[in-house]
Amino acid sequence: MKLEDYRKKTNDELQKELEALIKERFNLRIQRGSGLNPKPHLFSLNKKNIARVKTIMNEKKING
Repeated sequence: MKLEDYRKKTNDELQKELEALIKERFNLRIQRGSGLNPKPHLFSLNKKNIARVKTIMNEKKING
């Protein structure tokens, strides 16, 4: 998802998105541990999306 799309969301929507991304990260780690080799680029993509959401949430918190 693009940065502009995240900026349009409310804090509640961002929180739900963050929870979904964290669950996805957990599932990727479980798949890797169980021998199913998920696509390696998904780990970095997921990590960056989590950082984007947290950054937007922090900006909204600071700006009020």
